[in-house]
Amino acid sequence: MAEKYRLQPILTVRKRVKRQAEIQLSIALKEFKEAKEKLKKLEEEKAEIVKAWKAKRREMEKEMGRGAFIGEGNRFVNFLRKLKEDQEKKEKEIEKQKAAIEKAKENVAKCRRKYIDACKSLQTMEKHKELWEKKQKDILTKKEEKEMDELSRTIHSLKKWRGEKSVFEN
Repeated sequence: MAEKYRLQPILTVRKRVKRQAEIQLSIALKEFKEAKEKLKKLEEEKAEIVKAWKAKRREMEKEMGRGAFIGEGNRFVNFLRKLKEDQEKKEKEIEKQKAAIEKAKENVAKCRRKYIDACKSLQTMEKHKELWEKKQKDILTKKEEKEMDELSRTIHSLKKWRGEKSVFEN
């Protein structure tokens, strides 16, 4: 009966660790991608606010150039002030998102390192198992050869005892 690989439970655990590291890496990459997409969306929203601010500013200049009422000027100024506040708020959100992207990037690097380490550890165990199996096969082969030698010596002794000649003898 062939001997069972004693370190199989460790090999199984290392396979699980590698799988978990793989899953964590994919989650981290997905979060990183989503963070970048959110940043892009925030920058687009900021650009829209700036565009609206410039458009409203031109409209205000036209209206004021024609001689608008004072109340209308205040309305324009308040609207422009609100757009400027929205722009500043978006800029703060963008800065927070950039920090979140950096954090996600660090998490990806950490998860990638764990995955690489888990892969190396698993490869080491698999190589060890391969070598162990090869050694077991060599041991079995040597044992079989020894038994065949003993068998052939026994057959030779029996033939000699009976007085039979070997095929190699004339």
